[in-house]
Amino acid sequence: MIAFLRGLLAEALPHRVTLDVHGVGYVALVPLTTFDKLPQIGAELQLLTHYHVTDRDHTLFGFMTTDERDLFRLLMDRVSGIGPKMALSVLSGMPVAAFKDAVISGDVKALSRIKGVGGKTAERIVLELKDKVGVVDAWQASRTAKGAHDPKQEAQTDAVLGLIALGYKQSEAIKAVNDLAKQPGVDTADKLIREALRSMN
Repeated sequence: MIAFLRGLLAEALPHRVTLDVHGVGYVALVPLTTFDKLPQIGAELQLLTHYHVTDRDHTLFGFMTTDERDLFRLLMDRVSGIGPKMALSVLSGMPVAAFKDAVISGDVKALSRIKGVGGKTAERIVLELKDKVGVVDAWQASRTAKGAHDPKQEAQTDAVLGLIALGYKQSEAIKAVNDLAKQPGVDTADKLIREALRSMN
């Protein structure tokens, strides 16, 4: 599995970039939210990646932020009928924060305006993320925590979301994070996720 690539930006087109990594050109499909943040051609760039393998092809997807990649994986893994191309369209059509707000509030109309999504898919996104995963509760908690400016709570919520994106059940993620948050020094989302993965594996 390829977690990230770091190299020189050789080509940048909407939805596709080429990264020169020590003389090897890697093509990655990217959402518009990532394309908008790209540096100038020739500049150094690190892309977080998702390597998607099927019987017919191998495709590399690239993202500028962990939030983008986590949402991409969540949509593919937890919403029926959504593959990588549709997940990329969702990210291109709406920033991650706006998408989360739309799902929290059940704003099907806003989601259906994303190119290629439509009303039925938008309804399925809201329904399945709320009912099957429970991730919306964590998003809601994150929004509340950020409004209150509680860094410790924000770190715990971000860690729970990260673990859910990795495939763990919400109840498992919350229990692991709450237990670890009581330990001294385990105070950032990265540390919480790392220690949680150790304890759950």
